[in-house]
Amino acid sequence: MAEYSIAEGKPFAHSELERLKAFLKTAELDYDEGIEYTVELIGEEGDIIATASSQANVIKCVAISPEYQGQNLLAPLFSTLMQHFADEGIFHYFGFTKPKNKTVFTHMGLYPVAETQSVLLLENKKNGFAHYVKSLENESAARMASGTENSAGEGIGAIVANCNPFTKGHRYLIEQSAAACKWVHLFVLSAEQGWISAGDRFEMVKRGVADIPNVILHTTSDYLISPVVFPTYFIKDKSAAFTMNCMLDVEIFRSHIAKALGITRRFVGTEPQSAVTSAYNEVLKAELPPYDIAVSEIERVSVNGAVVSASTVRSAIASGDTASVKAMLPDSSYQYLSALGVL
Repeated sequence: MAEYSIAEGKPFAHSELERLKAFLKTAELDYDEGIEYTVELIGEEGDIIATASSQANVIKCVAISPEYQGQNLLAPLFSTLMQHFADEGIFHYFGFTKPKNKTVFTHMGLYPVAETQSVLLLENKKNGFAHYVKSLENESAARMASGTENSAGEGIGAIVANCNPFTKGHRYLIEQSAAACKWVHLFVLSAEQGWISAGDRFEMVKRGVADIPNVILHTTSDYLISPVVFPTYFIKDKSAAFTMNCMLDVEIFRSHIAKALGITRRFVGTEPQSAVTSAYNEVLKAELPPYDIAVSEIERVSVNGAVVSASTVRSAIASGDTASVKAMLPDSSYQYLSALGVL
């Protein structure tokens, strides 16, 4: 068994960071600039023999020197990393890797969530994803008992949105979807986006759709993947990373969530301002129909000749343009943000 000491960085910097980057290169991995914490095992000669890092609740950049593999160095690495998570109040965490590394990660106590040809997502909770999907089914049953089905609609729809903040554009997309479908599942992304909290975003949406009787509201928990924490350190072709992220997100939605909830349509707004969102919409249009999920793209709402978007609203708030803010927000959102002291 190798002799080692443990070093921690939050994150490392300067020469220690350069040494870590060089070590990762020997394992054909890149350093992920989003890393917030790193643990290293330092050998007797003062060199790195193993390392693991994290960003928020995502494990990244796990590597063991070839000459030390098979010596159970993952155990002290992950013991230290798990203690860091506990210290930060994080008890649900994830790992991304290549599918060929599944055995290594499952031996570390992680369980597969979803897999594509290029990426495997794992979590530390056994059946955690199954429990989340079950919670969606329970929420749906409760809403269907208290709400009102649109008998004139066809199929079950779905929308996934940040709503940072909830605008008239979001409201229009939901209205159109609700008019077309018997029920619409509205998923509000749970990842913190800054500016206002995920909890406030969800509450704002809840108030903004309270009068639409066939909308079923959900959080995404950690399962619909934020590009902020999606890792690229193990992907050689960085230009392909975005598509890999999209495909993992699509796989989780189409093979698990949509299947459990009977979703037959996914609604998105046209995206003239964001190339990233527009590209994601194209992936949806290519990958969902083969699974019998139609994709409907709804034209964005404009106010005074300008397309309504959450980013435009945030810019108007930052510049003090109250008239534009009022024009682009439903009254419920304007009142909620006023109460938060944002306006």
